Amino acid sequence: MTRIHVLGGTGYAGSRIVREAAKRGHQVVSYSRSIPDKQTPGVEYRAGDVQDPAFLASAFEHTDVVISALSTHGGLAGKGRLRALLSTAAGLAAERGVRFGVMGGAGSLLIAPDGPRLVDTPGFPEVAKPESLELAGALDDLRANTDDRLDWFLISPAENFGKHAPGTARGHYRIGGDILLRDENGVSEISGDDIALAITDEIEKPAHHRTRFSVAY
Repeated sequence: MTRIHVLGGTGYAGSRIVREAAKRGHQVVSYSRSIPDKQTPGVEYRAGDVQDPAFLASAFEHTDVVISALSTHGGLAGKGRLRALLSTAAGLAAERGVRFGVMGGAGSLLIAPDGPRLVDTPGFPEVAKPESLELAGALDDLRANTDDRLDWFLISPAENFGKHAPGTARGHYRIGGDILLRDENGVSEISGDDIALAITDEIEKPAHHRTRFSVAY
């Protein structure tokens, strides 16, 4: 059993990570702005503001892994806020000897080996750019972090992922690197349930250290 704390544990990705990890018998604590009406059995829910230093620091106590499923919503809306918070979280993880995983975005993935990034391509939704750029910046910060105590990973989903494209759980996935994964029909997609599957698999059998990997069908 692994002790897993999830920041943003009631959101689209976070709630699925919480559910999958609890289903496998791990000790799971969800951190969010409020306690949800519908709760996963066996999961502890803690409410607070992750921008409160004391509340954020508490998430890195008595745990083996912290997963961030935070997004640029609510108090984290605004340029630089999510990126700065994830940088602070990484520092806490290094200090406490906690593995740190980040639910990233697809926007920072390259569409070909020589680029460009998906977020920089024509037609990329303007509404999605702020969060994509925040998470791309967070990836840059993690890669630039020279503290050897920090064991981090960032997972980028397929292009079609999220509430707008929930998909259907298939129980499998492919793993890639920095280049956007597409299937034989040129489609790049993954369901929320299968992202949770991939993250929980990574927690149970760590294969990616101080790096980003991507997941799609």
